[in-house]
Amino acid sequence: MRAKRAFIAVLLMLGAVAGRCQSSATHDATAVPNAEAMAGVWRAEADGLPAVTLVVSDEGGNLTGAILFYFLKRETPDKPYTSTPGLPEPMFNLKFDGQALTFQVSHRRAHPPRTLSDPPVTMRLKLMGTNAAGQMQGELSNLSERSPAAIAVRTDY
Repeated sequence: MRAKRAFIAVLLMLGAVAGRCQSSATHDATAVPNAEAMAGVWRAEADGLPAVTLVVSDEGGNLTGAILFYFLKRETPDKPYTSTPGLPEPMFNLKFDGQALTFQVSHRRAHPPRTLSDPPVTMRLKLMGTNAAGQMQGELSNLSERSPAAIAVRTDY
């Protein structure tokens, strides 16, 4: 039950937390705009802690993946934040337009039973180019809530 609460809590606070995400991004117009550029493990942090992890795979030109949200909390205002992983959720209805991957993730198991009828949440991972370390970066946005984007960095599997 705690993991389910963690999933939705981080999903809902993605916008609030995104404002604290650190980035050294540069917009690189030479980024490779193909499905292969999306494949890998994408990680976004908030306050130096894991916030979201996406695993995207290119299966012969068809992208598939899963997303894991972390619950960020602190016991009291004077304590530091801690990060606890929720449950991984499959990404579905993946569409890549050469610059951004749009996908949906279920919201049904977020806070059952009240969320059992909730529609899927639509998200987008937009390619930004590379950072100073040469890693591909992207803006992860929750389009269903129009929240601020979090910066995600891609690593290989």
